[in-house]
Amino acid sequence: MVLFKFNDDTEISNAPISTSLLAKLQRDILTGKLKPGQKLTEQELCKEYDVSRTPIREALRQLEADGLVENILNRGSFVIGMSEQDYEDMFEMRKAYEIQAVEWAIERITEEEMDRLEETFEFMEFYTMRNDIDKMLVINSGFHQVIYEASHNRMLQKLLSSYQNFLKYKGAEAVRDENYLTTVLAEHREIFRAIKEKDVKAGKLAMEIHINRAKERRCG
Repeated sequence: MVLFKFNDDTEISNAPISTSLLAKLQRDILTGKLKPGQKLTEQELCKEYDVSRTPIREALRQLEADGLVENILNRGSFVIGMSEQDYEDMFEMRKAYEIQAVEWAIERITEEEMDRLEETFEFMEFYTMRNDIDKMLVINSGFHQVIYEASHNRMLQKLLSSYQNFLKYKGAEAVRDENYLTTVLAEHREIFRAIKEKDVKAGKLAMEIHINRAKERRCG
């Protein structure tokens, strides 16, 4: 059975300290709690996140590698964050790789992975019926993760998981219309049907439509 963690904070808190800290800092930057241009001092971060200097330094190095923080010589670390153009560009890059992922998934998916995808889609139907947006969003991510794994390309899986992590907070507070869940479910139904029927052309088109609409919902 597919197991989902419905609360991001719970998932973060159960992670190792270094992983948990990095996830918290990423979240706080991407949600605007830590604002672009803000200086990040080790002392203040240690106090705020209740950790020692070692994981703080490790997290700052990773955040710099991710492009979310800039380390300026003799001045310190500063938040860069994500601009609207950054988000626009990331959606376009994600779309290209999602389309490739669904093509490879259709060609390479195993029976066990197909069972997991079907079960995940059934969860999506269940929580759409219950109008539970929070759980639906988590399961939505899980649906895409199965496709990434079914592509059997580790680099592509890692890249798309990173994009998904960066984009999950974009538009999270947007007001969604009453048809939001049924619309999202319908888009995933077309992707699921194409994978099940091993229709590469239909799968690529369905994924392109889904990512384009996801971008409109979050950046529009």
